[in-house]
Formats: sequence, structure tokens, C-alpha cells
Amino acid sequence: MTSENISVAMCTYNGVAYIQQQLESILRQTVLPTQIVISDDGSSDGTIEHIESFWESQLLHNESLASIQMTIIRNAAPLGVTKNFEQALMACVHPLIALCDQDDLWMPTKLEVLSQIFDENEELLLVFTDSQLVDAEGSPLGYTSFDALGVSKSEKTAFEEGNGAKVLLKRNLATGATVMLRKSLVDIATPFPVDWVHDEWLALVSAFAGKIYISEECLIDYRQHGKNQIGMKKPGLRHYIGRLIFSRSERNAMLLNRAEQMNKHSFFQEQNPEAHKAAIGKLAHEVARQGLPQARLKRIKPVIKEMRTGRYSDFGLGYQDIARDLIQPV
Repeated sequence: MTSENISVAMCTYNGVAYIQQQLESILRQTVLPTQIVISDDGSSDGTIEHIESFWESQLLHNESLASIQMTIIRNAAPLGVTKNFEQALMACVHPLIALCDQDDLWMPTKLEVLSQIFDENEELLLVFTDSQLVDAEGSPLGYTSFDALGVSKSEKTAFEEGNGAKVLLKRNLATGATVMLRKSLVDIATPFPVDWVHDEWLALVSAFAGKIYISEECLIDYRQHGKNQIGMKKPGLRHYIGRLIFSRSERNAMLLNRAEQMNKHSFFQEQNPEAHKAAIGKLAHEVARQGLPQARLKRIKPVIKEMRTGRYSDFGLGYQDIARDLIQPV
């Protein structure tokens, strides 16, 4: 794979603290991209000015970097994470696109390894990998994103066997900062629904539209510094107890909105029968959950009815979500 095939789509927002380290890690790649798109969501800390100054200094010291097209988009009003990434992706021009956060560090072989995976499979639309979690100073936390997510052997096997969609209909495992995708996927998946995060939407669509690949190799240091727009940590007992005592109203309304947006999207209409069927089932499940009575005892009968449809297993976390629906307050 040559550099002419790869764009990098990066989104920034008040990221001056770590942006230079991230850019330096991109420039250390064994296979360099030919385009870097930076879409800034209204930073007020000098992020863009720092990027421009850094890039000018790099060009002065390394003329070969002039072959990399730097595209900077400034949002006068913030779009939010999902729509900002959509904007960045739409501005990318090359067949392969690597998603990029503003505060991580890439391993030098990231683009080389991922692009080679695409070379070996023409039907592949998206690849995501594991990542090493590090603290604000870049020191390893001792576990990976797959550890934090509790990715099971059966889930990994499902992806290996081409059944990734069944996993992604229940929960997202693809961390955007680890993703590389084909430009053709952007054409299929846009516009992104407003209540979905860009990485989970792209992963889900790719699993239905073509092939998706999961790699256990850690190709980035995924920095956790307390100000991440979307962070990650290993859940403990308090996390699981909190799920049961947290009010269900807001979360279930959000899940219903997402299911409705999924149904309305052109990709999940009749042009893809398997995806269309899944979208209908997911919407029916969320309608049933949203309609549960406020009184816990009155929820038992409709929850059992929904259990018998199999949709708690097809579109949720099975008994975990059953417990939520029976116990959570309104």
C-alpha cells in the first residue's frame, strides 16, 4: 500500500495539550498518509494556531512533507463529535481513511499494518483494533480497550466468522481512534444519525454492507486524561450497581430515538433486506422497552413477553438488560 491511498480524518476541540504529540506520531509512520484532514469544533485554546505553527516548522525542516495535503476546517459553531467526524470524513479524498483523535499516540506501523489488511481483502470495509490505555502522561494503565469493554471470546469469534453485525446490534466494540475504513463506506453511511456515535454507526453499517475485521493488535496508546469527549475505563462493581439504580427514562428514550433513526436511514431500507429486517426488530424491541409501566411489579409480565421474542438477546445484553428493565427507577 502506498501513501497515495491514505487520508487521516482528525477532529479537534481544545486539544492544544496533546495535539503536537499526536501529529508527531503520524509523521513517524512507516507508511505516511498523503492527506491529513483536521476538523476543529470551535476550539478556543489556540489548538488550530498551534497546529499551523507546528506544520510550518515541520515543512521547513523536511521538504518531503510537502507531499502531504493538510486540510483544516474551522467550525464557527460546534457540530458535536459525530457530525464533526462526518465533516472530516467527507473532506477526505483517498480510498482508505484512518480515524484519529487529538490526544493519542500512534505506533509507527499503524498505517502500514492496517492498509495491508485491506490489501488482502477487497470486500473489507472497516478494521478496528485493540489499544493500550495510558494515563495523561502516557504511562500504561495495565489494560487495553478490549479489557475495559470486556470483549469475550465468543464476540471475537463472531467477527472472525463474518457475524459481526450480530454483536454490533447489541453493543459497540469499535473504538473510533483505532479504525481504518474505505472511503466507499462513507458514501453508504452518511448522513450519520445525530444520536449515534460515528464509530459505532460506521461499524454497524460496514458489518451489513460488506466485511468488518477485528484485530487484537494494539496500534495506538489511547490516552485517558479526564477530559476525553468519549473516554474509557475498566468497569468495577460500582459501575454495574449504578446501571441498576440509574433512572431508565432518559436512556430508554435515547435508545428508542436511535432505533427510529436507524429505521429511517436509507441504508436500512429495502436496498439491504438483512439490515432492514434487523432495523425493524431493533425498533420493535425499543418500543416495547419504552412502553414498560412505571411500577416495577407491573413490568414483570411485559418483560417476560419481550423475553419470549428473543429480542433481549438479539438487540441487547440479555439478562443484564432484563434486570435493568425490572429494577431501574423511572
